[in-house]
Amino acid sequence: RLLSFLLSFCFLALLFIPTALTVAAEEPDLKGEAKSVLLMEASTGAVLYEANADERLAPASVTKIMTILLTVEEIERGNLNLTDVLTVSDYASKMGGSQVYLKAGEQMTVEDLLKAVVIASANDAATVFAEHIGGSVEGFVARMNERAAELGMTNTHFENPTGLDDSTVDHLTTARDIALMTRALISYPLIFEYSTIWMDTIRNGAFGLTNTNRLIRFYKGANGLKTGSTAKAGFCISATALRDNLQLIAVVMGAPNRDTRNEIAKRLFDYGFAGYRYLKIEEENPLSLPVHSGVTNRVSLRVEPFEIVLEKNRSKGEIEKVYLLPESLAAPVYEGEKIGEVEYRIGDTLLGSASIFANETVKKISFGEFLLRTLRAFFLH
Repeated sequence: RLLSFLLSFCFLALLFIPTALTVAAEEPDLKGEAKSVLLMEASTGAVLYEANADERLAPASVTKIMTILLTVEEIERGNLNLTDVLTVSDYASKMGGSQVYLKAGEQMTVEDLLKAVVIASANDAATVFAEHIGGSVEGFVARMNERAAELGMTNTHFENPTGLDDSTVDHLTTARDIALMTRALISYPLIFEYSTIWMDTIRNGAFGLTNTNRLIRFYKGANGLKTGSTAKAGFCISATALRDNLQLIAVVMGAPNRDTRNEIAKRLFDYGFAGYRYLKIEEENPLSLPVHSGVTNRVSLRVEPFEIVLEKNRSKGEIEKVYLLPESLAAPVYEGEKIGEVEYRIGDTLLGSASIFANETVKKISFGEFLLRTLRAFFLH
């Protein structure tokens, strides 16, 4: 009886082991010793993994992602040029922490200042941008918080453009919000011209810069972005990496040291690249619809591209398109007018939809034109 009992117990135990392994595989612990992590796909904003991603924490120099974003947006608008020369204030020269040792009155190009912030996390260079763009550090911080609100960073409040937190009270954000501002920044290709640099120089080669983000050199596909560390924040990073058109953002906050932070970021990237792929669907065949009472009989349509992140075990061939369109339209039809949608499905699962717009304007036919067209048709026949 004892032998039978033991055999039965072992048999039942074996039945439960695969289940436990399956659960562990589906819910990996990627956070490790960090306080908070999040993995996002950049094109769609899809969150692929998160743990404690909404806890408000000190971000240290990861703050500078917003500083860089506002700077790059000024460059994109034409309000600031890479060749412009900015003058260092006395206040900026005394920032301390990570710096390139700017002197009061020193002049430096926007490009070199941008290198200093992106590559070396220079607090003095970040402050130069803040004073120039915002009129003052206080004015710039107000713009930082306004931009954060526009991006939906609902749990973020900035108090300075650098992330120095010795005297801050509520300079806090979350892993989710950091991913949002990172996504906004990398939508500008210009940033990758600097965030991918491992080593460079400023001051005509006299001062060397080494990227604080070691993943740039030691992780395949890494292309940015910003590290940070203080006693209050611990070790943080918002890292970006690209493989096979899959652009990932890995945010790690509150890690105990630099190496652990970097290993957790790698772990997040490995998880994303191993399990997911990015797919962009664009309409291959031209679409059109009949138009009644128009100067032309049909209108061409434009389908917006559809982007999605899928698990790798799902193939493109499984995706079905369902067009939601009227049989015809009545003139007038205006270019850019939404006409319908196309849904993308796998079986009964709706993956998402894309809007369909009129690609041209079709005016309503006048009575005279209608009469002339009728007479032509009559005599031709």
